[in-house]
Amino acid sequence: MKRRLFIGLCAALAVPAPALAVTAWEDISSQLYGDRPLIPAGDHIALDAPYRTDNDARTVIGARIDGPDGRLIDKVTLVLDENPMPVSAVLDFARPLPRVLFELTLRINGPTPLHVIAETTDGTLYVAEGFVKTSGQGACAAPPGTNPDDALATLGEMTIDLSPLSGSELAARLGALSQAEGRLDVGISHPSLSGLQKDQVTLLFIPMRYVETLEIDLDGQPYVDITGSISLAENPRIGIGAPSSTRRADVTMTDTDGTVTHAGRSFPGY
Repeated sequence: MKRRLFIGLCAALAVPAPALAVTAWEDISSQLYGDRPLIPAGDHIALDAPYRTDNDARTVIGARIDGPDGRLIDKVTLVLDENPMPVSAVLDFARPLPRVLFELTLRINGPTPLHVIAETTDGTLYVAEGFVKTSGQGACAAPPGTNPDDALATLGEMTIDLSPLSGSELAARLGALSQAEGRLDVGISHPSLSGLQKDQVTLLFIPMRYVETLEIDLDGQPYVDITGSISLAENPRIGIGAPSSTRRADVTMTDTDGTVTHAGRSFPGY
């Protein structure tokens, strides 16, 4: 039921938006949250996005989120206001966290405001806003970069890596916390078809097919469920903060055609 509701909401938001970006966000936020207040997050949400994309079809967007005043975060939503499916990803955490770190490889269809919304366990919503300029490639309608037969042959294959956070300021802030000392990266082989692309031979539209959900378990326990969209890039990579003490990660991918694949990996201690 939850997946059907999400897909229905994305379909509702995929209709042409008004010309003014602020109006687009008002419409989106109203459909997502009704009249619930959205509190500016300030320094509690640090966005990581380029000023202008180098490649509209593969752009890394991320954020570091600190729960304000000790609040715990149980859900994060990433919205690209002007993408055809604005609700680009939703992260639902099995156990609320004091801090969240994530990165997603996305396609950006055109210049767009972006919003990251963090929901805490008491129901408070915090929002941060940014803007991404693009290179004018119209990524959501751009032809797939992989031969269709090759894409189907490897569809659903995944790679899993766990590494310490780098020595950046972000890592320094998170590194002292056992809950988020490491970074889990999942690479997914999937064409992520938007439904807006055309077959270059027949010129017919290629049916939509994308990663619907990604379920990540750490050490045998549910950690996070990620709901995707056509905004995920072809062969997307997903990075997320994870305990450095993790010894095993198991990932289940389900796409909109019903394909389900699994991958797992065990890790030695650092």
